[in-house]
Amino acid sequence: MEDRVLCLKRPAWEAAWQHLRAVAPAEGVGLFVGRDGCGEEAWPLPNVHSSPEVGYRADPGALLAALRRADERGLLVVALFHSHPAGLARPSATDRREAYWRVPYVIFGLAEGRARAYLLPEGREIPIEVTP
Repeated sequence: MEDRVLCLKRPAWEAAWQHLRAVAPAEGVGLFVGRDGCGEEAWPLPNVHSSPEVGYRADPGALLAALRRADERGLLVVALFHSHPAGLARPSATDRREAYWRVPYVIFGLAEGRARAYLLPEGREIPIEVTP
């Protein structure tokens, strides 16, 4: 199996943490976008899940607008992110079941102050490298 590391620029990493802490106790969600396989920016998206304290669903219109903006700027979705405000940085059964993007999912466990990246639905963890 290929070795893979998720590269994220520090400003994007810090912006994601800031957003996810700000929306807690609701789960937050967003995209890491960038070039050359490295996430340069974190783009938060509204969570429209009916129970945002226990689940997330990115607003479809905001997601589509973000994808269009990324395309216009020559950026790619490098990873998705969401938080588990009271839980661990591990994929839930729902996370695995609803995963369909073929990019890493970064899960921020706010209670433990840790984030981890996974390829879902298989659940293989991949390392995160935060660069300047």
